[in-house]
Amino acid sequence: MPLNTPEHPPQDRARRYEPVLSTEVLDAVAARRPVVALESTIIAHGLPRPRNLRVALELEELVRSSGAVPATIAVLDGRAHIGLDRARLERVAGEPSMRKLGHRDLAPALATGASGATTVSATAFLAARAGLRVFATGGLGGVHREWADTQDESADLRLLARTGITVVCAGVKSVLDVPATLQRLETLGVGVLGFGTAHFPGFYLSSSGEPVDWTVRTAEEVAEVMRAREALGPPEAALIVANPVPEEDQLDPAVHDRVLADALAACREHGIAGQAVTPFLLDHLTRHTEGASLEANVAAVRGNVVLAARIARAAR
Repeated sequence: MPLNTPEHPPQDRARRYEPVLSTEVLDAVAARRPVVALESTIIAHGLPRPRNLRVALELEELVRSSGAVPATIAVLDGRAHIGLDRARLERVAGEPSMRKLGHRDLAPALATGASGATTVSATAFLAARAGLRVFATGGLGGVHREWADTQDESADLRLLARTGITVVCAGVKSVLDVPATLQRLETLGVGVLGFGTAHFPGFYLSSSGEPVDWTVRTAEEVAEVMRAREALGPPEAALIVANPVPEEDQLDPAVHDRVLADALAACREHGIAGQAVTPFLLDHLTRHTEGASLEANVAAVRGNVVLAARIARAAR
């Protein structure tokens, strides 16, 4: 039935596009208990089946065992869901047609009844709109290599520049231009804290070699920064808590550098450019490290969700 008929007045159409909070998340928000938002792209597109579902369930359990409520976010049949039950997690993990949704894709997805997993930008937007303060992910998008020629940068950056949420991550993907990304974050006014480190993490690596201006060592210190930002008021922007993957779990730096150099050479050889570059590089790393890069990714996300839960508890 068309949505512009008398049976669907404007207020009903507006409610249809409002995010749906699970009972667990709704109760936690109402009671001011700590909640951690989780993206769903890693489930639908970042890990092979059936391991993706096992990791999704593991991450949620890590949040719970750390004293917070997990809120995995996805769009299903044109409704944005904040907090997924087992059946919905299985849908995200198992449906091959699950789309990848950035912030710009949310309106078309809701209007057409589509289903998709949310990236960093879409997850941060929906989480902040629902009043969630802390979001855990693996690595952020950023400025792509050869930006001067392609003008290619992730939508994550501009969205985070206008969304007041704390994002716990392992830096940005190491296949990107990390120094340029840090410069861009500074320009956009996005705060960056190194958690227990003076260097920005390199996603698969504990360190990218790039320094950070501010280092914190406890969840309580992060929470105090959050309170100070809220007291200062607008303009709102995200706070990035850059949490390095433990050295024992990182990808061997020598292997990383060698395989990445080979991947970049393959890009040039095959004429791969623009938006196709990053997926190609990530796939090349996974295949040519025999899955070691994937294991480093999962280790990083595990650490990030635990830290995010601790921060959410401290920030109550």
